Amino acid sequence: MEKHKAHILIVDDEELNLEIISEYLFDSYKISTAEDGAIAWEMLEKTPEAFDVILLDRMMPNMNGMEVLEKIKHHPILQYCPVIFQTAKASVTDISEGLNAGAFYYLTKPFEEDVLLSVIKTAVNDRFRYQQIQDNLEQTNLTMGKLNSAVFEFKNLEDARSIASLVSNACPEPEKIVMGLTELMVNAIEHGNLGITYDEKSVLNEQGSWINEVANRLQMEQNINKVASISFQRYADKIEITITDQGNGFDWESYMDFDPSRVMDNHGRGIAIANKLSFSSVEYCGKGNEVLVKLALD
Repeated sequence: MEKHKAHILIVDDEELNLEIISEYLFDSYKISTAEDGAIAWEMLEKTPEAFDVILLDRMMPNMNGMEVLEKIKHHPILQYCPVIFQTAKASVTDISEGLNAGAFYYLTKPFEEDVLLSVIKTAVNDRFRYQQIQDNLEQTNLTMGKLNSAVFEFKNLEDARSIASLVSNACPEPEKIVMGLTELMVNAIEHGNLGITYDEKSVLNEQGSWINEVANRLQMEQNINKVASISFQRYADKIEITITDQGNGFDWESYMDFDPSRVMDNHGRGIAIANKLSFSSVEYCGKGNEVLVKLALD
């Protein structure tokens, strides 16, 4: 099914900024604008399903960007909509505060048109991908709550997303779990089994060729028999999920938190999303090709 044209809400109290950003995005996206945070929140609250990405200024009258973001993150529908801060508040503390509050991206003014377009494209792709995952959740949520123990193998992105939806439905708050679980499982394929590096993915995203590269590498002789696995175990007080790939591991420590030094990159937030938003804990083992996530049960 063909994707709909993504709807971007641009929020900024400077009319010139609204005009410039709208011009950048007009050809590819449906655009709505708001002149301050209070107007933006009124629009969002009225039609929460209408918007796919929110481009949010941080310093505004009436209601600032951080206040809008807090409301978004406490809304049952809007909390999964990607928020991109675009602001002149560019210190490490400011960036960390914004990312830890739930912004998926943080653009510091002034920014170049190509940087904005790259980040918007990534956010839109994330939005569409998670919407598809949410649809999958609804199809698999009837019996998975009874699952106590299971092991699955997966090889490609489609398998990873399908199994992530299945396993997430065995957990409380599956809408929250599936975001982080999908990121970790995709990471096991692309970076683990297929060896796509962080810098390579940056270029592939910029070129719009990441999906094709994954498909090509899956057919390479050295990769064709590689699989990753996910094991699920329910205990009285917790759920443990282990994801293992056949790669060489990586320096996982630097990806556990939202890193201000990578804030302008068009990817690289998946592990931090899993660690900060989806699970009680995320622990990489050994060389980094095995990750154990835990979810505390009430």
